[in-house]
Amino acid sequence: MPASPFLSRLFGPPAQGILVVCTANICRSPMAEAVLRAELVRCRVHHRYRVDSAGTHATQPGHRADARAVRICRQWGVDLGRSRARQVREGDFQRHDYILAVDDKCFQWLRAAAAENSAARISRLGAWAPQGDLGDIPDPYFGNAASFELVFDMLHRAIPGFVAHLLQNSR
Repeated sequence: MPASPFLSRLFGPPAQGILVVCTANICRSPMAEAVLRAELVRCRVHHRYRVDSAGTHATQPGHRADARAVRICRQWGVDLGRSRARQVREGDFQRHDYILAVDDKCFQWLRAAAAENSAARISRLGAWAPQGDLGDIPDPYFGNAASFELVFDMLHRAIPGFVAHLLQNSR
């Protein structure tokens, strides 16, 4: 249901929803959610957006993000504390304006799962990097600390391009 013009004038336009999706929702997508939130705060537009994350195959629903993901984010001053793993739900395709997949496998899964009347714009997160498409953001789960650092670096390179798009297309 669209917001009434009166409420929009009074409170501003409703917040746009952004969902970041990986496979299990314990490493990449929670990290991306936290980095995206931090970037929106840095740009002073966080009040315009609702940011969430989910997994295509979240086998550990309710679990916190991987401790290594929490550690690397904390090292860079990004808070990952409130993230809890969850599965992508049918309603996510209507509730979110943007759905960002961390890799092509998730992107294809999301496109197949989206209803024909889905309002969400589904894209690969790595494609938003201003310096050129980063490709898939690799799953660091079976890697070491360097794997998580690589993911954080890739997210830090891609997310500013996505936020720039949001700012250019804001209402």
